[in-house]
Amino acid sequence: MKPFQIHLPGSSRHIVYPKHQAGHIGKQAGHLGSQAFYPGGQHSYLVPPAGAAGIPVQNQPGRPAGVPWMPAPPPPLNCPPGLEYLSQIDMILIHQQIELLEVLFSFESSNVYDIKNSFGQRIYFAAEDTNFCTRNCCGRSRPFTLRITDNVGREVITLERPLRCNCCCCPCCLQEIEIQAPPGVPVGYVTQTWHPCLTKFTIKNQNREDVLKISGPCIVCSCFAGVDFEITSLDEQTVVGRISKHWSGLLREAFTDADNFGIQFPRDLDVKLKAVMIGACFLIDYMFFERTR
Repeated sequence: MKPFQIHLPGSSRHIVYPKHQAGHIGKQAGHLGSQAFYPGGQHSYLVPPAGAAGIPVQNQPGRPAGVPWMPAPPPPLNCPPGLEYLSQIDMILIHQQIELLEVLFSFESSNVYDIKNSFGQRIYFAAEDTNFCTRNCCGRSRPFTLRITDNVGREVITLERPLRCNCCCCPCCLQEIEIQAPPGVPVGYVTQTWHPCLTKFTIKNQNREDVLKISGPCIVCSCFAGVDFEITSLDEQTVVGRISKHWSGLLREAFTDADNFGIQFPRDLDVKLKAVMIGACFLIDYMFFERTR
């Protein structure tokens, strides 16, 4: 098979690769099956040396090692800084990290998440910013600030959840989360819609105009199975995407509240709406799957 050569910028070296590997660059999974959420193998991709223009480093100091970062695509027109990573993907995986102290001593610690694409490449790193009393006194109803950073530690998305009543019998003070990208600039909101039986949310744009709806099951329970929340048009006739909470195994589900989520959406959807869907996923996680100790 005929090889081809790649010239590294700023270097006189040429690297020779087999021709069949070229097709793996920038390729995203197009199917929506369960294997898309948990790919069975590592996909190779080509990355010039760290420090080359426009290319992120593979592992940032102080961050979990061993998982490569997604190479930065060219930013689309009018794209908020840092959201260009969302422009070329149609699927996101969110993995909550297990906190050992939380498992051993039952004290609620700040949640930490890895946000990846369908290849398992890390896109963002998310960390909860709350104090000890808020986490352990308010439980799953707690207000929080969730800071989402890119591969160089730049905060690109901020999620703000105010303190609201978490009782379905009280329709006057329902859950809400604000999504900012960049921090301080709202790009959308997710608000809970009261319903006597079903789980419902509304996705709003930066002007608080209704854009999409989210519908979940009557009883949100992930015992031995996943839970799906459909993202639909305002008339609820067209399915646009899906937020899925995946069953993580008996031991992980029984002894931790570290959850795994997948988000599906159209590839050509506005990156701001994709960021708002990430915020919706975190709101769903805290409302229904965060364990109260």
